[in-house]
Amino acid sequence: MRAVVVGASSGLGRCIGIGLAKRGARVALMARRRDRLEGAAREAGDGALAIACDVTDEQGCRRAIDEAASALGGIDALVYAPGIGPLAHIADTDAATWRRVLDTNVVGAALVTNAAISALEESHGVAAYLSSVSASLTPPWPGLGAYAVSKAALDKLVEAWRAEHPHVGFTRVVVGDCAGGEGDGLTQFANDWDPQLAAEFHPIWAARNYMSGSLLDVEHLVGVVDGVLRAGASVAIPSVTVAPRPPAHP
Repeated sequence: MRAVVVGASSGLGRCIGIGLAKRGARVALMARRRDRLEGAAREAGDGALAIACDVTDEQGCRRAIDEAASALGGIDALVYAPGIGPLAHIADTDAATWRRVLDTNVVGAALVTNAAISALEESHGVAAYLSSVSASLTPPWPGLGAYAVSKAALDKLVEAWRAEHPHVGFTRVVVGDCAGGEGDGLTQFANDWDPQLAAEFHPIWAARNYMSGSLLDVEHLVGVVDGVLRAGASVAIPSVTVAPRPPAHP
């Protein structure tokens, strides 16, 4: 399997990229941060490629995908993992923040897919996009309104691609609470959150039972993604949810 993983320098994207390589895939890892990306490629092992890519740059996406397709001899699988979620009251979310979130979480996914679609159609490949329980399974979480809106838009984007390109398998991967791996594999989703806002919103999320109370083992997520990609476009998997089982209560 020739796989391109976007957002592979850290967090879940890094875990997925390395995990696919460990499971025998030939991988091209893409992200903005070249130093972390090269570290991920070394960890992934022999033959893994590190290709710098800013998902908000249309021509940059095309160059990166073309480089990956040339080096791998084609593309069978695409994973889009980037996702940013600033913590803020929705009334305090300014235009610049909205644009940054939508550019990364939605527009970037469209640009990367557009660059890869010819290669995916040729291989009858699969494209998987990491989504969120906050867009699919729960109401929007207070404080993460922009993120939930963007992931809901991503869900519709996946459906729109599927409607126009039925020979490619488009899958939404809804991910529950997951901290990722170790080191750079640890999720950095909340790194920039204001601690005071986190202290304000966290009790609300808990009171509304939005959080499962446990964390998903990232290896389980990698295993599901690997299975979806290897199933190919001939198997319809429009959506799959990977979430931790809530702890049992006596």
